[in-house]
Amino acid sequence: MTSQRLGVAAAVVGGETVAGDVAIADGRISAIGCAPAGGTDLAIPGLIDLHVHGCGGVDFVHADRAGYRAAGRRLLAGGVTTYQPTFVSAPLHDLELALAELAGLPADDGPLALGAHLEGPFLAPGHMGAHNPRFRMDPDGESLGRLLAAGPVTEVTLAPERRGALALIPVLADRGVVVSIGHTDATAAQARAAFSAGARSVTHLFNAMRPLHHRDPGVIGAALCSDDVVVEVIVDGHHLDADVVRLIWRAAGGRVALVTDGTAAAGMTDGTYSIGDIVVASIGGAVRDAAGALAGSALTMIAAVRNTTALGVPLEAAIGAATRVPARLSGRDDIGDLAPGMIADVVVVDDGLTVRRTVVGGRTRYTA
Repeated sequence: MTSQRLGVAAAVVGGETVAGDVAIADGRISAIGCAPAGGTDLAIPGLIDLHVHGCGGVDFVHADRAGYRAAGRRLLAGGVTTYQPTFVSAPLHDLELALAELAGLPADDGPLALGAHLEGPFLAPGHMGAHNPRFRMDPDGESLGRLLAAGPVTEVTLAPERRGALALIPVLADRGVVVSIGHTDATAAQARAAFSAGARSVTHLFNAMRPLHHRDPGVIGAALCSDDVVVEVIVDGHHLDADVVRLIWRAAGGRVALVTDGTAAAGMTDGTYSIGDIVVASIGGAVRDAAGALAGSALTMIAAVRNTTALGVPLEAAIGAATRVPARLSGRDDIGDLAPGMIADVVVVDDGLTVRRTVVGGRTRYTA
């Protein structure tokens, strides 16, 4: 048996901070609260990003193995141990190639890629965001079958009001694929029908969807009132006003999933990048397309946690939104926490929530 101690003062476990060190044996958490505690750092579960298009200059739609490796290094530096490469709308053939590339990645190379999040192409024409409208299509079984056969798909975003969408939701759910409502003009009634059919989350709440109105609550109102629906939020200071983030937390605390919606600009300096075939500019932390609309982000997961705590959300709750909630949504009970027996995906941070070390499966993959 190989064992080690992390040398931390405390750890966030099950939504609480537990004093003492953390022990790891054979790639699993073996004990928490160990005495004596070491140093002043804090151990938190490895962060899980379910919606990330790229990182470190790499866009996942076009990434090869070397690109994934480079992006993985940047993700590790941001505390990510598990992620879903997220593909924007593209020609079906291009998506099939991207899925095949993902399927061929080594299992033990940087953070774990759960599988692909297909954010397109089954979206509403009036809410495309940074997706190229030329590649949008209404859901159909044949196109979906091609994509599912091409590689590992673990989440699909779709507009439930579009023809054919509602029939495909249970098909995906029965295969264990998370269905998320997004890029949509759905009414509250259409959203509730999708939730009843098996949709379990909402993609970047408030963004790229029918706005919330007191007589027309849409997906936003339906999701905030549905206790079993997870809502993604992008807390980068650009996608959501601070009071909107606080409102979401008061309505949906415990089922909020922090995501980055990160692009190739994440972890990089200001400049020109791409998301799919769309050219974007990253300036001052905001990523925008040629028309000036937000097009993903330059956010990292650890920054999302910091930003969220700065808005008054307790540290343990913010960490849970980046760990336990996405793990639960993904059907994983072996990651997202630091309980004994769980996979030793751990991030060691200082008191300013700066990543000092990232451990994946008990192996240190990043050191600041």
